[in-house]
Amino acid sequence: QVQLVESGGGLVQAGGSLRLSCAASGSVFRFNTMGWYRQAPGKERELVATITGGGNTNYADSVKGRFTISRDNAKNTVYLQMNNLKPEDAADYYCSADVRTTAWATRLTTYWGQGTQVTVSS
Repeated sequence: QVQLVESGGGLVQAGGSLRLSCAASGSVFRFNTMGWYRQAPGKERELVATITGGGNTNYADSVKGRFTISRDNAKNTVYLQMNNLKPEDAADYYCSADVRTTAWATRLTTYWGQGTQVTVSS
């Protein structure tokens, strides 16, 4: 059973910062790419940032230069440092992990966290 537990959301003023954390657990072979997605009310879930096990990162254009994704492979934890937050960043933020469940698995399985809310006041 894979679990992703997010923390760090909350209310912040525009221009402020928050740091989200997502701790992954479970008896799996490897946690591959991990990432953050967000979903605002009435909108579809969208990519924020991803990071591979080797540290390669990918960001949505809207957050480049303001958000930084990182991970601690020893702890199976991924972080999202969000600086200079804007009202349009307000959303529920979800952690994801592409998991190789066993050494012989031929495909990855994607798991999701329960989400953490980020509210940005203007």
